Amino acid sequence: MTVPEAVARASRDSYARIVATLIRVTGDWDLAEDCAQEALAVALEKWPAAGVPENPGAWLLTVARNRALDVLRRASLERRKLDELARLPLDPPPPAHDDRLRLIFTCCHPALALEARVALTLRTVAGLPTAAIARAFLVTEQTMTRRLTRAKTRIAQAGIPYRVPSGAALGERLAGVLGVLYLLFNRGYEADGDPAFATEAIRLTRLLARLMPAEPEVAGLLALCLVQHSRRNARRDAEGRLRPLAEQDRTRWDHAMIAEGVALLPPPEGTYALQAHIAACHVRRTTDWARIAGLYDRLVAVVPSPVVRLNRAVAHGYGHSAATGLALLAAARADGGLDGYPYALAAEADLTALAGDRARAVELFEAAAAVARSPAEAQALLRRAETLCRQA
Repeated sequence: MTVPEAVARASRDSYARIVATLIRVTGDWDLAEDCAQEALAVALEKWPAAGVPENPGAWLLTVARNRALDVLRRASLERRKLDELARLPLDPPPPAHDDRLRLIFTCCHPALALEARVALTLRTVAGLPTAAIARAFLVTEQTMTRRLTRAKTRIAQAGIPYRVPSGAALGERLAGVLGVLYLLFNRGYEADGDPAFATEAIRLTRLLARLMPAEPEVAGLLALCLVQHSRRNARRDAEGRLRPLAEQDRTRWDHAMIAEGVALLPPPEGTYALQAHIAACHVRRTTDWARIAGLYDRLVAVVPSPVVRLNRAVAHGYGHSAATGLALLAAARADGGLDGYPYALAAEADLTALAGDRARAVELFEAAAAVARSPAEAQALLRRAETLCRQA
């Protein structure tokens, strides 16, 4: 007996029984007939190589049943998806249910390295191409692709939940999320950064502020970003050259954004709240350097980083005396944490000029330009050296 003959016999003997059984169980006539027909088709495909089974009817019923199970499982999944789509709210969800916040808390999980958190946030939350992120981190696209893959694998292997944490866990995770958001903002605020990064950071921080309205550090970060971002249009002149704060055209500042940021200022107590108050001092008509120096004194107690100590030295230099600033700067550089940092040389140049030694200040500005991190920054530093030369 040939295989087609064997299949035909099995069909005559078992087809109706298979169809009836499936109808009894599923109540679906079309499904039962389709699955029985598919079982016969599979038999014609498999039996020439595998041989006709001892019990062709049982074999056909097994294949038909499995096919029905597959169809019903897919249908069940589709129904659930359809139900979810039908229930999908068209109004903005509460912050805790916002998918973007869920995503950023997942991307910023402490199980991931800080750099991986930032990269994953940029890729998945901000939607930036991997190549653009690789350029921002000064690595190849292939390297960044591997980092992102490892981060996603880590999330899967660690079973990191896709949700905004609640209760104590929300507070515990907050510092990491704020850190990533501020890094994201600075990627857009840097001289050659993409402003879209800063805009996205502000949007996400606004969402976080809605979720945690009583958290002063969230308000502080939002205020800080708004006040700094308000000056984005004035940071370059008509020729595209970077302009330091003192030389910016204040009519090009976004004063509505400044007002919003200032209105959000919490008491000056946390890392971001203190920085926000410092930023707010810089956009007032008259800069109160003594107050800024006092705020830095408090900030350095919270974040004793080399950069904060550097900025504190500059503030004291302008708020009190150049000699005080230079002494604090020397102390900040003593441990080598600012070696090769162009802003440390620029700060020394500023304070040296303030002390009256313009020739030395010119040398320092030129040295800072030599190690600047972008051509735009180097040009800005050289212009300051040229200005001092003309004044000498």
